[in-house]
Amino acid sequence: MPRSTRRRPTLTHPATEEIDLFDVLHALADPTRMTIVRVLRAESERACGTFPVDVAPSTLSHHFKVLRESGVISQREEANRRFSTLRTADLEQRFPALLDTVLAAHARVGTTPAPGGEDAR
Repeated sequence: MPRSTRRRPTLTHPATEEIDLFDVLHALADPTRMTIVRVLRAESERACGTFPVDVAPSTLSHHFKVLRESGVISQREEANRRFSTLRTADLEQRFPALLDTVLAAHARVGTTPAPGGEDAR
């Protein structure tokens, strides 16, 4: 079977000085994207299809695109795989302590029962 000659689009990443606070906050507002960020905070790099999320591959691709275009992650291609890395130094330079603050807040919300008990979620 002949191999496709179609190439995937070039991955675009904003320069550090172009990372926008509202784009970053939007990217971090989604639970699936926060799972990706938490995993990357613990690991330096990970292949895109190996994250512990329960979404369709096309949806996962969208989440990676939002994170990449907002400047939260960088991605590189190796053969037919994409690897993601958290842009910790860039985010820290642009918005000191933002990532740690958001991750800490997310961890607190994830472990605190909603008002009115478990069914209130």
